[in-house]
Formats: sequence, structure tokens, C-alpha cells
Amino acid sequence: MQSFRTEIENPVVENDIIELANKIELFHNGKIDEEKFRSLRLARGVYGQRQEGVQMIRIKLPYGKVLSNQLHRISDVSDEYSRGRLHITTRQDIQIHYVDLNRTPELWAELERDDVTLREACGNTVRNVTASETAGIDVNEPFDVSPYADALFRFFLRNPICQEMGRKFKVSFSASDEDTGLSYMHDLGFIAKIENGVRGFKVMLAGGLGSQPRHADVLYEFLPSDKIIPVMEGVLRIFDRHGERKSRAKARMKFLLKDIGLEAFKALVEEEQNAIELKSVPIDAGVYKASEPVSVEAPKVEIADRDAFNLWKSTNIIPQKQKGYVAIGIKVLLGDFYTDKARLLADLVENYAAGEIRLTLRQNILIPFVKEELLEFFYLELEKLGFVEAGYNKAVDITACPGTDTCNLGIASSTGIADELERVIKTEYPQYLENEDLVIKISGCMNACGQHNMANIGFQGMSVRTPDKLVAPALQVLLGGGNLGDGNGVFADKVVKVPSKRGPEALRRILNDFERNAQGKPFVEYYKEKGEKYFYDFLTDLSDVSNLTQDDFIDWGEDEKYVKEIGIGECAGVVIDLIATLFLESEEKIENAKKSYDEKVYSSAIYHAYSSLVNSAKALLLAENKKTNTHAGIVSQFDELFITSGRINMGVDFSELIYQIKKHAPTQEFAAKYIENANQFLDKVRAYRETETAENKLQRKAV
Repeated sequence: MQSFRTEIENPVVENDIIELANKIELFHNGKIDEEKFRSLRLARGVYGQRQEGVQMIRIKLPYGKVLSNQLHRISDVSDEYSRGRLHITTRQDIQIHYVDLNRTPELWAELERDDVTLREACGNTVRNVTASETAGIDVNEPFDVSPYADALFRFFLRNPICQEMGRKFKVSFSASDEDTGLSYMHDLGFIAKIENGVRGFKVMLAGGLGSQPRHADVLYEFLPSDKIIPVMEGVLRIFDRHGERKSRAKARMKFLLKDIGLEAFKALVEEEQNAIELKSVPIDAGVYKASEPVSVEAPKVEIADRDAFNLWKSTNIIPQKQKGYVAIGIKVLLGDFYTDKARLLADLVENYAAGEIRLTLRQNILIPFVKEELLEFFYLELEKLGFVEAGYNKAVDITACPGTDTCNLGIASSTGIADELERVIKTEYPQYLENEDLVIKISGCMNACGQHNMANIGFQGMSVRTPDKLVAPALQVLLGGGNLGDGNGVFADKVVKVPSKRGPEALRRILNDFERNAQGKPFVEYYKEKGEKYFYDFLTDLSDVSNLTQDDFIDWGEDEKYVKEIGIGECAGVVIDLIATLFLESEEKIENAKKSYDEKVYSSAIYHAYSSLVNSAKALLLAENKKTNTHAGIVSQFDELFITSGRINMGVDFSELIYQIKKHAPTQEFAAKYIENANQFLDKVRAYRETETAENKLQRKAV
């Protein structure tokens, strides 16, 4: 097994990477179940790809900030381990595709040399913490949210309370009331506020997209900044304990809140504060290391095409609150760009800006801290890279997930149709090049990675069956979604389903109607005024599948006839655990608890012990073919089936034993006692299992 000790200074990171390498070897040797291994690698940013034998690697880049040296490092890694293409996601990550599983540990080790991680980029964890790309430069922001997003990211990275949740958990920070971080569609969303001179946040809870989008509720109208980490810890603990674990379709926070209710959930979170070590976590924004612009004279340049420059300047330049500086928006088609350009861009911002770029929620790039007198120079340099296409964050700037290009869950092409729709807008509706009130988004399936159901005009990949039972690629057309600001938004209605090749015609009809009748109203307002039936009536004939041509059976960007192929999705990190494996995991969790105890991190030690207790109880319940959908359900069922019935005598209810975690502060004394409780419980249930197994064997022999 390859060692990474000479490469990585941080022993925690080093152990992470060595563990991944060891688990890969155990998996290849048949000693780890495939589904269990999937859960482990997902939490390390290694995601199965549509193409067999290769992986997608997701690189976690908190709030989209990437330093020049990091961009160089990511480019080097992509060239060495992949194909030199970088993909920006709608969560400000970078993905690289076609990576050999066996090389992922060394790939990770290379990234960590510049403080770039894969940890918890996928799986049932706290995913990348996103934020407004204009954080720190926004003319409307009350303060820079970057230090707070950074502190929250670091606090929960590798935190034991959020390593094996029932489902993923997404967090965002918005710089201002414009809510450009889209808090209303996140599990937790924070919008910057100041009250009585105190920095804090409006807190939104349990939003989400997917097949059943849900608007987030207001958890707190104002929460002081020192409380955001304790509150989030409380939310995660409740989600971990009560959240669904069996049914992937019901495992997100939005379903748990719907079941419990906002006030009851809030009460549970506040009650949980009794067991949380840090009741207040002050975040010193002054400690956060913000990038500083370089001081450089403007090189003399000549712009040949002033019209093109002026158009670019009108659509791609964002004012900054810092006098004398602006930010430059780079429109990145479908979020894809290549390492040769990435390196040159890294050098450009290092030498002439602040040495950083920001990845945006619309799969673009923002360069902050460009001196106004350097704009012409930047334009010419970016032109050499093909990075001066006008229309940054405008109607022509369409967001799309990878769809059937690489994703297992893709039903129809996202990238192919996005390319065609952009062409339609550029050539037939050039006036929309400067329109930022019209947002178009595309997803290849219902999971909404392209955020289609919060767009003004959205398209979702589907399939359609003809009367002759032939299958063709299709698009669900959704209309009327949008961000209203300050934590408010509206989700789009499903209006009509059309064959994919008719998507451009559907867009033309929508835009033509909007042009004729909207009279200057924003699309969200116009759609609300007209209603779903109005749009259905002039689009419905496009849904007729009785008259399809051969071309309709070939998806956008493809040459061959469409075949509907859906693999197994990995976003949930579904795990099928065997009883023996669970007992071994319980041992590992106790060892982790002891390690945290020795390091005097008592809160982590206690949570590792809690995880062991749940795991051990789950093992016996699975042996009885009982449901183990939630932690709380495991606890109550174990009491009913084993304690109340007298099958196991512990001298105390299991619920009383395990729920000490929410009654006691994480002291050294309690941590030691709780770890011992977990150890004794494992011994007891394992002995019970062995006795029962032996008795069953004897009974079978007797028969």
C-alpha cells in the first residue's frame, strides 16, 4: 500500500487518505460490501460515473473561492489523473471526470498540498458551504459573509455528528437581502443582517428542490453570528436522530420538518443546546484572511473592436463597494473549461488582481478586485482565452447539469439542449443578451442539479412513449419560478412535456408571448398574472407524440437513437449493512471515541459513542427483520422488542441509556462514562446474538 506520509503535513488529512487507500484494497479483495464501500468513498468526494470503471471526483471549494495556487494545483491534478477538463457545479465545486478509482488517494494527496479537499463533497454529509459570489465586494452587503461561511465549513468538516446522516445537507450564505445565495431552497440558509449594531443572520430552514420542491421556513428572523454554529449543530443532531434512513425519497430535511412541524422542531433544537459543548462560537472576522489586490500600473493597450468591448463591459462588469475596483464576470458555457486556460487565468489574477477567482452558482467565474483602469487590458487578455463572451448572468447564460454526458441518473441531455437554446437566444433574440430578469435552467432528471424548478423558464430531462411504444427523449417545461429576495422565492409550475427536439420551439413561443404582452413586467410577475393554463394552451400541441420524425428519437448532441438508461444514483449514499459488519463498525466507533477522548475532544468522543450504540441496536433489529428507518425509531423499537419483553436485561431502558447524550454537557466525566456504556452495550448485544445464533443452529439440527 502506497504511503502518503512524506507528502502531507496534516496528520488528520494523512490518515483520511491512507484510510481511503486501505478501503479500496479491501474492496478489491472482496472484504467490503460494494454498497458499504460506496458510502465511504462518497464521503471522500469519489462518485460513480455513468461510464463503467471510472469515477467523477468532486473538489470541495467553500463559498467558491479559489486561490491562484489552488487553481494551478487543480489543473495539474486534472491533467495527471483525468483529461484536462474542469466542470464548475451549481454548488461552487469543481468536478473532474474519468478518474481511475485506484488513483484517487494519490490524487487527493496532491490536492491537499495546496489546502484543497475532497472530504465530504458527496455522500450523506454537510456538502459544500456555498455563498454569494460577490461576498466581500457587494455594494449592498451589510458585512462580508465569507469569514462566517469559512468558520462554519471548518467546524463541521470531519465532525462526527454529520458523517453518517440519512441524507445530504446543504448550507448557503447570502451577502444581502437580494438573497443571491438562494437561502429559500437550502436545508439551512443564512442571510446577512445587522440589528442594533450586532452582526447576525436571518435563518431559513428545510428548503429543497428535487421532485418535490419545498420553500424553506424562517427559523429565526435574526440570529447573532456567535449562535449560527451551535444552532446548526442542534439542527444536525436532530436531523441525524429523527431523519429517515431507509427511503431515499423521504430522507431530506424538508420531509422531517413537514412531519415534525416548525415549532416542535425548533423546540428540539433549543433543547439540544443543553448537550452541546459550545453555546456560543464567536467568529472573529478580522482573523479571516481576505485576498488583497496587487498594486500595478495599467499596461497600455489598444482595443480594435470598441463595440464588442462596450457590450462586454455593459454585461460582464459588476460594481464593487471598494472604490476604484470592479469585478469581471466570465461566462463559462455549461461550466466547462480546460486546464490550459485555467493556468493562464490563475497567472492573470495573481499578477493583476487579488490572486483569486470565485466560482458562481450559475457555473461561471468572477474575478474580484480589478482596478478600473485595467479593464481594457483584462479584456484583451481574457479575449485570448475565449473568456469575453457577453451576457454574464443574463438570459443567454443558461445553467445546466452534466445530464446524460456522465451522470448515472441522467434521463435526457442537459448540455446538448442548453447549447441549442443559447444559440436560439443569441441569434433570434439578441435583446436578451443584456436581460438579467430572465433565468433559464436545465436538469437532466428530477433531482434538479441544474436547479430547473427555481428558474423563470426551466427544462427537466424526461422520456416520452409514443402510441407505438417507442421511447424518445423529452423535456418537462416549467415556468414561473424565481428568487424574490430576503429568503423568499417561488417554484416553477410543470406546464407541459414535449419531445426534446421541440424544446427550442417551446422557448420561442414563450419568449414571443413575453415580448408581445408583458409590458415590461418581470417574467415571474407576468407568469403569475397569466397563470399556468394560459401557457399550457399555446404549448400543448407541441406535446403530441403521434407524429414524431426520426430526428425526434435522437437527443441533442447525440448521433445515435435515444435509449433510456438510468443507473443507480449515489447522492444518497445508500448502505446495505450486514449484522457482522455493523458490530465491527461499532467497534471502530468506540475506538474513534477513545481517540477523541485522549485528545480531549469530549463532544466528538460522545458522538462517536452514540453512533456505536445506535449501530449495535440496529444490528439486532436487522436480525429480526425490523425497520431501521430512523435513529429514534431504532431506540424505541429496541426497547419494545428486547428490553420491555425481557429478552435483554440492562437494568435500564435503552432510550434512557442512549438519550443521556441530550441531557448532559460534554464533560470529561460524562464522555468516559458514555464510552463505557457503549462498550458494555456492544458486548451485551453481541453475546445475545451469538447465543441466539447457537440456539437456532441446535433447533435446526433437532428438526
